[in-house]
Amino acid sequence: MRNRDKIFVMVVDDHILMREGLKQLLELEEDIEVISQAGNGEEALDKILQDEPDVILLDINMPQMTGIDVLRRMKDLGLNSKVIMLTIHDDREYLFETMKIGANGYVLKDSDADSLIKAIRNVIKGKTYIQPSIASMLVDGMNKDDNEQDDEVKKIESLTKREYEVLMLIAEGLNNKDIASKLFISEKTVKNHVSSIFKKIEVNDRIQAAIFAFKNNIKKI
Repeated sequence: MRNRDKIFVMVVDDHILMREGLKQLLELEEDIEVISQAGNGEEALDKILQDEPDVILLDINMPQMTGIDVLRRMKDLGLNSKVIMLTIHDDREYLFETMKIGANGYVLKDSDADSLIKAIRNVIKGKTYIQPSIASMLVDGMNKDDNEQDDEVKKIESLTKREYEVLMLIAEGLNNKDIASKLFISEKTVKNHVSSIFKKIEVNDRIQAAIFAFKNNIKKI
């Protein structure tokens, strides 16, 4: 029987040194245990079904079956493991794709240990985690023409003060329960605010809302 005080992690990367390095790094933490590893997407899916990890660290670029393919297949199968994408600076287009599919976190491969550990602990609590430098990468160079800028301003101005506060907290990775606690309102009220925000800023999920917030300096990076 599993020790529920621990977070059980699976590492998926085609480089064995990367996998072993992450395993040694993570297991310095008392609440994290690496229970399995995989070197390609097909092997990963087999082991996810077998081991049912709490959190999967998933490399985007792999031979045979990419991390994107693995994530998409996991969603098709209804698997509940949280997924943190491991990426490099050149993966911008892939990142947007994984956002649409529904990854829970995004961390650069060359990030420090604290970022990765924070990501794992955040996603297991139902939060999302976007490493700040990744958010910067995603919005960097997004030149908006005057019309688009006006549209963005109108979207922001359409938000109530409370919706603006909720959007900032979404961008920080908080889930509805945590937002409710922080703002001293009910979880149902938060859910209503989130639905209204999504409609007003024309996004479909929390990751897209967070990127909107980063892009428009609603949350400082």
